[in-house]
Amino acid sequence: MQMNEYQRLAARTINPKLHSTQQMYHALHGMTSEVGEIHGLFQKDYQGHAIDPQHMKKELGDLLWFIAEFCTAMDWTLEEVGRENIVKLMERYPEGFSTGKSLHRKEGDI
Repeated sequence: MQMNEYQRLAARTINPKLHSTQQMYHALHGMTSEVGEIHGLFQKDYQGHAIDPQHMKKELGDLLWFIAEFCTAMDWTLEEVGRENIVKLMERYPEGFSTGKSLHRKEGDI
């Protein structure tokens, strides 16, 4: 599945009563919540619970849905955001990851 197709299909389940600013905030709150749920799976490991990879995969899917909703609210495509991120990473790490380049980024590199 292509990322823009995922975004289009996911958008079918965005609450149509929300305007774009509300969608953006809904997505932001949802992303935070899903990261918390994923984090909680690892926290339970300290209490003797096994980490369930399928549960984690479903939570990551929920996180992706909220990222797609945020992009939709901003009138961006997932592919556009992904492409810009890869360009940034290629510029930052032209030979692959480097601790030195991570610690000493160029001014304005966010």
